[in-house]
Parts: sequence; structure tokens; C-alpha cells
Amino acid sequence: MKDILNLKIKRRESFRPFAPSVLREAVAEWFEQDGDVPFMMQVFQIRQDKRALIPAVTHVDGSGRLQTVTAQANARYHRLISAFLQITGVPMVLNTSFNENEPVVCTPAQALDCFVRTRMDLLVLGNTLVRRGNPVAIA
Repeated sequence: MKDILNLKIKRRESFRPFAPSVLREAVAEWFEQDGDVPFMMQVFQIRQDKRALIPAVTHVDGSGRLQTVTAQANARYHRLISAFLQITGVPMVLNTSFNENEPVVCTPAQALDCFVRTRMDLLVLGNTLVRRGNPVAIA
């Protein structure tokens, strides 16, 4: 996944890590520490037996700069990660800043510009899923 993101969007060095957005209730099972980290401000060691399951978000030292996600703080993102958990057994998704070697995207216009300039597969803006050539409304 790191290679795909770097090839299609980020265009940066392969050693630079990505971060896990993890369901708050799953932190203790996947990381050696337990705690709330809603803003990616702390690095926790990933449990040794879990590292191979999440290589795209495991740093070379076995850590991850995590973001915990709760249903109260971000219901939609929590539902997305919960759906991913149901499919894969993994309660987290890869998180990275939304940009292509530029300032972070802050507006829908900037998001669309980044989408057009890169080889991104999909873009979700509110209730709209944008695919190359055909936007789709989602719930």
C-alpha cells in the first residue's frame, strides 16, 4: 500500500511512514500502550504479533503514529473503519495528510484539484463519491 500511495499520489521517499487511524476500542489489542490519541500526536509501539498484519503503517522501529477514532468524535470515519474491520479483521486504516508535496488540502476545490493531478482512484467529499468520469451520491 505504501508503494501504491507513493506512486499514485504522494511521490515521496519510500522510507517515510504512514499512520494508522484505529478504532479507540482496539488500541490495547494492537499496541503496547493504551490511550486516546485523537490528533496523531503520539507514537505507540505496535504489538510484535500484529506488525506483519499492518506493514503499511508500521515504522521501521515497530511503532505507529496513531490516531484514535471514536464514534462520538467522528461517526462517519468510525463506521468506515468498523466496516473495514468486518471485512479484514483489522480495526484500522492507513492515514496520511491529503496533499501531493504541497500544503495540506483544506477545501473541496483543493481536494478536486489534487484528485485531478494525481492518479487517485476515488475521492469522497461529504456524501459524494468521485470516480474518474462518474460521481456517485453515497449515504
